[in-house]
Amino acid sequence: MQKNDLILVTGAAGFIGSALVWELNRRGFERIIVTDVMGTDEKWRNLVPLRFEDYLDASELFGRIESNTLQDVRWIFHLGACSATTEKNASYLMENNFHYTRRLAEWALQGGRRMVYASSAATYGDGSAGMEDGHEHLERYRPLNMYGYSKHLFDLHAKRHGWLDRLVGLKYFNIFGPNEDHKGDMRSVVHKAYAQIQKTGSVELFKSHHPDFRDGEQQRDFLYVKDAVNATIHLATEPQAAGIFNIGSGIASTWIDLVTPIFHALDLPVSIQFIDMPEALRGKYQYRTLADTSRLKSCGWAGPEFTLDAAVRDYVSHHLISDRRLGD
Repeated sequence: MQKNDLILVTGAAGFIGSALVWELNRRGFERIIVTDVMGTDEKWRNLVPLRFEDYLDASELFGRIESNTLQDVRWIFHLGACSATTEKNASYLMENNFHYTRRLAEWALQGGRRMVYASSAATYGDGSAGMEDGHEHLERYRPLNMYGYSKHLFDLHAKRHGWLDRLVGLKYFNIFGPNEDHKGDMRSVVHKAYAQIQKTGSVELFKSHHPDFRDGEQQRDFLYVKDAVNATIHLATEPQAAGIFNIGSGIASTWIDLVTPIFHALDLPVSIQFIDMPEALRGKYQYRTLADTSRLKSCGWAGPEFTLDAAVRDYVSHHLISDRRLGD
C-alpha cells in the first residue's frame, strides 16, 4: 500500500470503520473515499477528526462505480452493513449485507482491486459446530439470527464462486473501544458498564445458569478496536493472506476480567451485582467463545498490542472520561 493509492472504506462513520480510517491516517494515508449511511444518529461525529478525500452516501456508490469515476480505487475495506443482531427485517438485511457486498466484490475482482470485507463471528451460531476460520467447514455453521445468516450467505457465495483465494473476510469477535457511542444497545459492555458505574457506583452482570461457570465467569474473546484495525490492515497488506480469518485476541476472558479495570481506571472500589438472566436468553446464551487465531498469526500478525486490562484502562482514561473520539 502506497501513500498515493486511493482507498475506499465503507461504513466509515461506524465503529470499526472510523477506527480504521483513524489508523490509516496515523500511518500517513489520506487519499481515502469514505461511504456510509448517516441516518439520524450521532456517528457523523466519528468523522470530524479524520482526514479523507471525499464522502459518498452509500446509496451513491454504485452510481459512481458505473460512471467509472472510481477507477483509481486500489484498496477496498468493506465494513458497511446493518450490524444489529436484533434486526428482524430479512429483506433489508439481505439487500444491505449480501447483495451490496456481492456487487462490490464483483467490481473489486474485475478490476484487480484488493478487498477486505467484514464477515462476522455471528456466522458460527451457538458454537456447537466449532469456530474454525478458513472456508473448509463453512457449510456446517448454523447462524442463530438473520444478521448472522446474511453474512454467512456471502461467505458461502464467495466460496462457491472461487473468490476466497482473492478476498479477505474477517470474523470480528467481541470488539470494544472508542467511537461506538452511537450503537445504542449494541454498544460494548465496557461502554454500558462505565455509564452504570458513573450513575450508581456499581455494575450489573448476568448470573450464570451453567454448572461449569460461576457468576460473572462466562467467557468471551475480547479485542480492543485499536488492535482490531491493526490486524485488518495487516491482512490487507499481506500478499499471502486470502480467505476468512478470525479477528480476536485468542484469549478467553471473563466478564469480571472485563469490567474490573473500569473501576481501577476510575479509582473506585470494585462493585458488581449479579442479576438473573432473562428466561428467553438462557437457552441461547454462549458461556464461552474463543477465536482460533492461528491462521491470523500464520500470516505474520504478532498479536494484540494491548492486554485486556491495558485496553480497558486506555478506553476509559483517554476516551470515555473525556468523551474523546479517535483523532481528537
